[in-house]
Amino acid sequence: MIEGSAHTPIFLFTLAIGLFVYLVAVYPFLLAVYPWRQRPAIAKDLTRLRSVTVLLPVYNGASFLRPKLESILALDYPKELLEVLVISDASTDATDSIAAEFVSSGVRLLRVAKGGKAAALNAGIRQAQGEILFFTDVRQRLAPDSLRHLVACLADPTVGSVTGELHILTGDRQEEADMGLYWRYEVWARKQMSRIDSIFGATGCIYAMPRELVESIPPDTLGDDAAFPLAAFFQGYRMILDAEAKAYDLASPLSSEFERRMRTLAGLWQILARRPELLGFRDRMWLHFLSHKVGRLALPWLALTALASALWLNPAWREAALAAAAAFLALAAFDSLLPQKAVLKRITSPARTLLVMLAASFCSISVFLVSPQRLWKRTRVGTETLED
Repeated sequence: MIEGSAHTPIFLFTLAIGLFVYLVAVYPFLLAVYPWRQRPAIAKDLTRLRSVTVLLPVYNGASFLRPKLESILALDYPKELLEVLVISDASTDATDSIAAEFVSSGVRLLRVAKGGKAAALNAGIRQAQGEILFFTDVRQRLAPDSLRHLVACLADPTVGSVTGELHILTGDRQEEADMGLYWRYEVWARKQMSRIDSIFGATGCIYAMPRELVESIPPDTLGDDAAFPLAAFFQGYRMILDAEAKAYDLASPLSSEFERRMRTLAGLWQILARRPELLGFRDRMWLHFLSHKVGRLALPWLALTALASALWLNPAWREAALAAAAAFLALAAFDSLLPQKAVLKRITSPARTLLVMLAASFCSISVFLVSPQRLWKRTRVGTETLED
């Protein structure tokens, strides 16, 4: 073996481990402590009110639709400026009849042929009358002042889209606490990037944009909450998080979280394929996009590269690397056998959660192999199921 070839496994192993550590630990540290140049604070104006169309796409959402509409109608926003449009994606349950109950309260029902969420939103946008479009999903409850805060942020002429903060109401399962911790990191990172300039995607159940900045998206789009705002971002507008606009959701089981994460990351692959400028200097936040977004797609491949290259290291390093990988997998596998109150859950559950998220990221590349619509799965919360 020539000398260069002998050093290749060492280089690959070191590079993969180094990048993995950067994405998981170093970048969050830099995001917290590095003195990034920051844009001016958002000039919110809570007195500036504009007409709003609430776009609520639903497929078989009868279990959640009534409380959701009650949540929307309870918003602290002038009713004469609020249009609520329920877009039924060919629902086969009681969705349409429940929506009809609220017609006297100003709710409109638009039934469309089955085409998925993006197609339903495109249809709703064509019907919308409001100056502001407020995108939301059927399951999550909205804080009464959430819409007012979103509209107030859009008073700033530099802001093209604004999303709120989703609070996950966790139960007593350790895996729910682990996912809650991950989501709190995600919210924190979005706050940091909002101060620097912009984030790269909204929270699908609570975001708003001026009507004139919203462009139709391909009907097979998996991530409307990135596709719509990015169109405004590349026109020079900011995409921000306002933590004062809040929505609330129940935690989902880890198996359902796998499906949701895979769909979200598959949507990220779509965005990358359709907007390659995200990887270039037209993206004024390119370093953060690579570190925060693309890094999630890269993590499982970096782990596999490190594991494969470890097979060619000297025996001591090889055995240490394989032992660490085996211990991690054993902890993750053992987690499902432990009772919820077991002390060991504090170690095994994070390992299992990380493994599930890595697996979801690995499987997300299937968006290039199958129809994107096949990646939509029902999101389970509590004892109910819903395709959101």
